[in-house]
Amino acid sequence: MFDQIAEAAKDYRVVLEPDENTPEWWAGAPSAVLSPRGEFYLAARMREGRSPRGKRGYEIRILKSDDGRRFTPINRIRREDAGVPGFERPALVVDPVTGLYRLYGCSPLDTGWSIIRFDDAEDPAAFKPSTARPVLQPLPGDPAFARVNGYKDPFIFFHAGRWHMFVIGCDFIERIHYFVSDDGDVWRAATVNPVMENTGWHNFYTRPACVFPMRVGYLLVYEGSCIGWHDPVYNIATGLAYTPDLKAFYDLTPDKPLLKSTTPGDYHTWRYSHWLPVGDQVFMFFEAARPNNTNEVRLATFTPAHAL
Repeated sequence: MFDQIAEAAKDYRVVLEPDENTPEWWAGAPSAVLSPRGEFYLAARMREGRSPRGKRGYEIRILKSDDGRRFTPINRIRREDAGVPGFERPALVVDPVTGLYRLYGCSPLDTGWSIIRFDDAEDPAAFKPSTARPVLQPLPGDPAFARVNGYKDPFIFFHAGRWHMFVIGCDFIERIHYFVSDDGDVWRAATVNPVMENTGWHNFYTRPACVFPMRVGYLLVYEGSCIGWHDPVYNIATGLAYTPDLKAFYDLTPDKPLLKSTTPGDYHTWRYSHWLPVGDQVFMFFEAARPNNTNEVRLATFTPAHAL
């Protein structure tokens, strides 16, 4: 199956490009959802290259598609309208109880990188920037000591009657943390964090991308970088782990990443992927590096040889 996925990722289409074809301008960090009516919605972070690093995400852009391949913008949430310095990855989900859409994000607030939530809406076009408020923030402490000083880039889903969030916990490096919630506002650690070691090819960063439910257990799509790579803060690749119960996690690609950008350039970035089951296919939305140090959102699909 791994070879099939890697081969399928080479046959991609571009879903969203940066607003300027200039180095450090990125379109990426996608989060996708399939509506009960079969419509695709995509939330992405738009990034410019002029502001200080960490504050370059100027907009959460929400797009709609009938086929998951050709998208049209329907909402733009700007950082100034939300009252935050910038954005990174959003998380777009449907509340299975109310049928409403939920939008989470993250931003560098005064306390550090924090997870924010907007008011739910009947349609993703109706999210209001002014409703943004923090729902997970780091605890105060001396920054000279090893501690989590920020949470960012959430992947959120509803399962077994409660909300689950896999998120980057930032200390001096980035690690995978896992939280649960009954209402999506108050979060508590689901297990001992972090849930994977920063080791092997991902000995610098080890971060969550998405969780893909299978017939037995779950596939944790993770991403990371090696301390020996060029600019490992942004030069990020993707691997896979397996968990039977969301408690124990087993690295399936410990020796090398499964997925890197297939276009030439200084970066091989293949990150922030969201694997969405659509019928008998899997749609992989991901951010990838282009040759001129810009990033774009791409889509690749594959049909599993066996039911996952």
